[in-house]
Parts: sequence; C-alpha cells; structure tokens
Amino acid sequence: MTATARVLVVDDVPAVIDQYAYDLQRLGGYEVLRAAGGREAVGILETEAVDCIVLDLEMPGLDGFGVLRALQEREIDTPVVVYTGTGNYDRCAQAIRLGAVAFIDKGDPMERVVREIENALERYRLAGQVRSLRRQLGAESSLVGSSPPMQQLRETLARLAPIPSPVLVLGESGSGKELAARDLHQLGPRAPEPYVPVNCAALPEALVESELFGHERGAFTGALRTRRGAFETAGRGTLFLDEIGELPLPAQAKLLRVLEDGRATRVGGERPLAVRCRVVAATNRDLEQEVAAGRFRQDLHYRLNVHTVRVPALRERLSDLPELAVYLLESICARLGVRSKQLAPETVQILLAYDWAKNNVRELRNVIERMAIAADGERIEPAHVPADIRGGAPPPATDHGGRTLRELKAEAERQILVTALQRNDWHVSKTAQELGLADHSSLLKIMRRHGLRSRS
Repeated sequence: MTATARVLVVDDVPAVIDQYAYDLQRLGGYEVLRAAGGREAVGILETEAVDCIVLDLEMPGLDGFGVLRALQEREIDTPVVVYTGTGNYDRCAQAIRLGAVAFIDKGDPMERVVREIENALERYRLAGQVRSLRRQLGAESSLVGSSPPMQQLRETLARLAPIPSPVLVLGESGSGKELAARDLHQLGPRAPEPYVPVNCAALPEALVESELFGHERGAFTGALRTRRGAFETAGRGTLFLDEIGELPLPAQAKLLRVLEDGRATRVGGERPLAVRCRVVAATNRDLEQEVAAGRFRQDLHYRLNVHTVRVPALRERLSDLPELAVYLLESICARLGVRSKQLAPETVQILLAYDWAKNNVRELRNVIERMAIAADGERIEPAHVPADIRGGAPPPATDHGGRTLRELKAEAERQILVTALQRNDWHVSKTAQELGLADHSSLLKIMRRHGLRSRS
C-alpha cells in the first residue's frame, strides 16, 4: 500500500492554514503539517520527512523566497507549490527559478491545489525513477542464471523485499551483493523511492559521519555549506551500506543509535532528523569473527542481522557461466558501441575450467571485456582468452561452500549437462548420444529437472 503523502502548509495566517489543512485532508487524503512562518517551516523540514510543500510567498520575517533559498542551501529537494494573494505572477515566476515546481493563486479552488500537489508528487516520483534507471544503465547483473542456488536466492529476495527490517547480504567480493540489494529495493514497495548505495570501504575515516548523517555549515574545516547525508537522501527508500565491515568503530556506534532511535543528527547539528529508509548492509567478511576480534560491534551485528541473504560464489554455480557469459558479452558490446560477438564453444570450455575465486562475476566481466576488445571478428576464440585464464586450475574439489552432498551432486550433474550441450552447440540429440542416453527425450527430461532449455 502506498504511504500517505505528507504535505507541509506554510502561511503566517492561522485561518488560512486551518482551511488548507481541512481541505487537503478531505480532498487529497494527505497528512498535513503546519508552519506559521518561514523559519518554523525550515525547522520542520530539518527534522521531518515531507513529500510536498505548499508555500505562501508573502510572509513577514523569512518569506517564501527565503524558504526556497534555505532549501537550496540545505540540499532539500522536496517539491514546492507556491501561492500568492497579490496576483503578482512575476514573483511566482521568480519562485519557479528558485526551485518551486508550480504556482497557484490564493483564490483558486482547492481542487486545483490538490491537482497541482498530485502533479508535483508524480513528477518527483518519476524523477526518482529516472535517477534510479540511470544508475542501473549499463550495470551487468550477476543475478543471471537458473541454477538451484540462483533460484533460491531469487526466492529469498522476493520473500524479504516487502519487509522493512534490515537485511545483511553476505558473499565473496564480486559475487553480486549490490545487485541483490538492488533487487530487494526494486521488488518491494519502496521501488519508486531513492536507492542510495554507500561504499563504506571507500569513505575517508574523517568523513564517514558526514557522508552518512550529513553536516551543518561550518561544522568543520571545509564545510562551506549544509550537506544532506545518505540517510536523508534515501528518504523513504533504501540505503545500501556496502562493505559494512570496514566501518570504523566510532561510526558503528552512531549507526547503531540511528537504527535503534530512528533519528539521525547532522555533524555540527543539534536537531535530530527522522529516518524512514530501509537499511541493507553487505560484507564479504565473517562478522562473527570480526565481533570476536573486537573490530565490529556485537550489538550492531545483531541489529543488521535481522534477515540474511547469501549470494553464491560463481564457482558454486558454474553451470550458470555460459548463460551469464553471453549476457555479459551482449551488454559489454552494447556499452562499448561495438558490433555483437559470439563466444566459441571451446572458449566457454576454458572459462568453465577456471577457478573464479579472485573476484567472481566481476572478474568474469572484466575478462569478457578484454576478449571483446581483443577479438577483431565476430567470434571470440580460445586464442583471445587471457593467458592467466587459460592456465587457470579448476576449482578445488574440497570447496563446497557449505552446501549439502545432494546440492553438490545436483550442481555437478547440471555442470556436466551444460558443458556437453555447449560442446555440441546445444544440439540435444548429439548431446544425448555423447552422454550415452537412450534418446533425446531422456536428456530433455533431465534438462527440465535442472531448469535448462534447448536453444534450437
């Protein structure tokens, strides 16, 4: 269910606020907040999450223009509908230049006011979707594949997506933890809201708190303007904290307090801000070992570990590699602006024999990009495979990734099928004959059991 939109009405005349609040609740079903002047409005916006502002331009003290400038200084991008009782539309046009999205007259019927608010909310929602799509454009997905581990991962993500509780995503480097986090966001009710990724390992220790919680102007040397932190930017969406195990202990303590209290305070600030985003964290570390070593707070681990998602390593689902390699190659060629290319079956065999333990799917993506650039023709041959990959050893037999014997046997059988099908260019009858099966229908039954389909 879509959350009720919160509208802040700002006017210095109490009777006008009362009338707007009554009509907006009656006609639009909004939750209405009230501010009797510009300074009170700015104070509310610093502590409360608001979806739209209805703002009077003509007020004593801090007028509507001052409020619009304050929003710009604080990087608050809440849509604003302005109105004036003077009939001076030049001033309304000036407000539009300062960031307002629409203007109305005080004498306009309330139905039009509601319509302008709805338009502003819809434009803001669409702008958020565009930003999200731009972030995802060209991002190769590691969640490609129909192997049992990937089917189980998708089922887990679909089950957890609607739940607002924190989720801890575990997996090796390059296995696709952020893509799993994106799916948690996209599959749930927060999809229209912002998705904000933060790489904790890339943050300078001195700026970690500023990046997460924001800072006030003058809070420290170089803080020339007020800045919103990741929690504020995420709004009602999802905040993804990648490499959470790299977060310094002082920042861990403040993050824990935010998760417990639902409020965050900017560096140098005094007023706490309401936090309404969902937190998804990821790590390739064993956090229980980090807790035992004193490098990670046990109470924070408990808070983040409400639900756990494990992303399988590529070597645990090698039977997905041919499908994944084709997908990556197509997306890479499109991104580089080169003509489409194909992987020779022998090339795929070499890729299947390599241990992708260094960087999993990220390493595979990089290798495929190198091959796509090296190959002049439309076919990527074994000669185009980098020498370090051609000489790579197969995955060690003892690496079971915590899977049961039944799961290991199923993946081994699936990998044998995929390898044989790839070698025979996915010709079912030839593959059945090679594997010593009675006929092609026998192979088709086995393929269906493993989620494989004929490509002919």
